[in-house]
Amino acid sequence: MSILIKPIITEKATADSELNNKYAFVVDNKANKIEIKDAVESAYGVSVTKVRTINVRPDRKTRYTKTGVVTGKTSAFKKALVQVAEGETIDLYSNL
Repeated sequence: MSILIKPIITEKATADSELNNKYAFVVDNKANKIEIKDAVESAYGVSVTKVRTINVRPDRKTRYTKTGVVTGKTSAFKKALVQVAEGETIDLYSNL
């Protein structure tokens, strides 16, 4: 079971990493903060000072088409905001 699924690379997450030394990851739904901290420290070789987790709810959509009403939803996931120690960085673009 892999705890870190993928990093989140958006404008908001990139600005947060440059200004506040915080990085965002999509993580396993059953992972806790201690497991996330250990996974980030072992994967990137940095020391983590704080971990915040968010359960992101699915978005639901309803469309009216000529075949009828179509409903759907996106999948829910867990997001982790990880703050690393001052002076340390995570290079997310190194293995592209």
